[in-house]
Amino acid sequence: MMWYRKLLKPLIDFLVALSAFMLLLPVFFIVALILTITNGGTPFFTQLRPGLNGRVFRLIKFKTMNDKRAADGSLLKDEERMTKAGSLIRKTSLDEIPQLLNVIMGDMSLVGPRPLLVEYMGLYSDEQRRRHEVKPGITGWAQVNGRNAISWEKKFAYDVWYVDHLSLLLDVRIMWMTFAKVFRSEGISQAGHVTTEKFTGSPKY
Repeated sequence: MMWYRKLLKPLIDFLVALSAFMLLLPVFFIVALILTITNGGTPFFTQLRPGLNGRVFRLIKFKTMNDKRAADGSLLKDEERMTKAGSLIRKTSLDEIPQLLNVIMGDMSLVGPRPLLVEYMGLYSDEQRRRHEVKPGITGWAQVNGRNAISWEKKFAYDVWYVDHLSLLLDVRIMWMTFAKVFRSEGISQAGHVTTEKFTGSPKY
């Protein structure tokens, strides 16, 4: 389905993301205002992430944690910095809305492996690195099959499976499953973590 990957998918991404962003613009401004007040500062979180073929771009999301620090200047733990408003916004996946701008700019797709930290690039196996053969997505096959509640190895296996089976029907299926997951608030975090545990490399056997 190379024609879909190269031609139709980018067109669908742009048109759907632009339409969705315009439709959600009132929500965008309301959430931004709430987070500006509760965070005591900027409502946005930006960070460099690797995209297609490892090319780095700047990801934008709503910021669901404040910047409170300990006496030594280090950031407090995630669970101590997560505000009530931020927790609700993350639970409903409203924090993902700004990423529609990343899709409009062509750095991301609606569906694809999630863009992770740049520092993880050197930790992937050759097989895991194949997740960068397609654009990263707002949602993906790993997200609808456990999201943050599954192991890193399982996530990467789902990501590579998606790369090998990418199609219009699969993307439609993932989008449909995503709406169901968001409605049920499933897989938001790993057990014992507010967000997800950092990836430190797969076990060597």
